[in-house]
Amino acid sequence: MDWREHIYSNPEIGFGKPIFRGTRFKVEFVLKLMAAGWTAEQMADEYPGIEPQHLRAAAAFAVDMMKDEEYVAIGQAKAA
Repeated sequence: MDWREHIYSNPEIGFGKPIFRGTRFKVEFVLKLMAAGWTAEQMADEYPGIEPQHLRAAAAFAVDMMKDEEYVAIGQAKAA
């Protein structure tokens, strides 16, 4: 899926954060709902306008944003 067909950024909407075309829903908001375990059906019921393709686009967007980043190790135990 090409997330660019569904996601864009406009400095006039949502402080320039990525949103879904034709909505004011931020990608970040949908990713948070997904991480909290919400289903596509729950999102559609509670937030009309969020559609199943938005979830796939959000996941594809997240993958693309992470693939070129450099990371330090996370989840290591702290020294006592």
